Amino acid sequence: MGHLAVCGTILQTPAPGQLQILPDALVLVDADGVIETVLAPTDSDYAAEKQAAKQSGALVELPAGQCLLPGMIDLHIHAPQWLQLGTGLDVPLEDWLQRYTFPLEAKYADIAFARRSYTSLVSTLLANGTTTGVYFASIHPAATRVLADICLALGQRALVGKVAMDHPDLCPAWYRDASAAEAATETRAFVDYVHSNAGNDSGRVLPVITPRCIPACTDDLLERLGALATETGCHVQTHCSESDWEHDHVLQRHGMTDALSLRRFGLLTRRTVLAHGTFVTDADLDAVGAAGAGFAHCPLSNAYLSDAVFPARRVLDHGVHAGLGTDIAGGHDASILATCRHAVMVSRLLESGVDASLPRGQRGRPGARIEPAEAFWLATAGGGQVLDLPIGLLAPGYRFDALAVEVPGNEFDSGDVGDRFQRIVFNAGREHIRKVWVDGAAVHPA
Repeated sequence: MGHLAVCGTILQTPAPGQLQILPDALVLVDADGVIETVLAPTDSDYAAEKQAAKQSGALVELPAGQCLLPGMIDLHIHAPQWLQLGTGLDVPLEDWLQRYTFPLEAKYADIAFARRSYTSLVSTLLANGTTTGVYFASIHPAATRVLADICLALGQRALVGKVAMDHPDLCPAWYRDASAAEAATETRAFVDYVHSNAGNDSGRVLPVITPRCIPACTDDLLERLGALATETGCHVQTHCSESDWEHDHVLQRHGMTDALSLRRFGLLTRRTVLAHGTFVTDADLDAVGAAGAGFAHCPLSNAYLSDAVFPARRVLDHGVHAGLGTDIAGGHDASILATCRHAVMVSRLLESGVDASLPRGQRGRPGARIEPAEAFWLATAGGGQVLDLPIGLLAPGYRFDALAVEVPGNEFDSGDVGDRFQRIVFNAGREHIRKVWVDGAAVHPA
């Protein structure tokens, strides 16, 4: 008998576009938060296991109208930008950074300020069903440690990185690392801090080597961080071909694209998360696929700051790992379920085109759309695949990160579970998320 047993109808996507419906499934979870087994009502030991869990007080039965989903995985969050959510999105990316973002991030030198902001952020993301968050912090080591501590305290699975940025051409003197050597030393110290944290024995919070983007880093810093990634095997996160400005900067400076340049510095690994990738080439996809790295597709922020649409269909067809990111605060919505529908919508716009003055056959890119079950896979199992972690699926051996979600419009339920899935993807919000577990522990409501 497991430490926890949850009974309800599971909706999940083990593969892109493959909706799996498991009615009245019984999920048995051990004391470490790992799923032992998933039983169907037709299994011979289903009734006995359910009764034993009920008698021991370990059973949670979802009421009618709720479904059990894998937890949402947000692959790209700028934690210090939480307080600028929904503001300043009227200017190009390079201006947005200088006018809005860097001045705000600089305030995280104040630890009390950082603690208030980060507590609000992590609490809100958990309430929205984000069981795993991948965070860019600021350049400040102390505030970055605070973010890791808050994720631990509130129960969220998290990957946290101290941002490294030292290039004087992009980074203002009042908000950049003093040197490449210092940035690398502080990154190493943060990696050690996370690994040695007494409350993190299970590794629920992991450190991430975080060069902000190539334009923000000197080659010296990129080389040092690449060496650190090779030495430690840590995850890596950075921006990749997000906008015309960033993509063109790297081409002019290094004579190659972001992905190929990152590979040259040792920063393209099996555990690398590339945010955006809006302007990736086929050669980039070959390189990223060969490394086993993956993309964080951020459809909402791309609409404001990239002026283009990430080719999700092409990336999936290429067999490259991919998931979803809110890109707080370039993206103004904290919900990964909402990001699913944004991903579906922008793929439709890419396929159909947007300029009505052109003939229909000339407007868009045929075959570019993704469907709801593919977007949901990106938000769950796909994100787990990018991170090389056993999350995003409710199956034996995976961590029990899960949501109990009330189906929107349940009072008008037709009985078609596929319809329930689509209503969740397209309509569910924070108010429909009734319970959130991470590693088998209930983390929302707190």
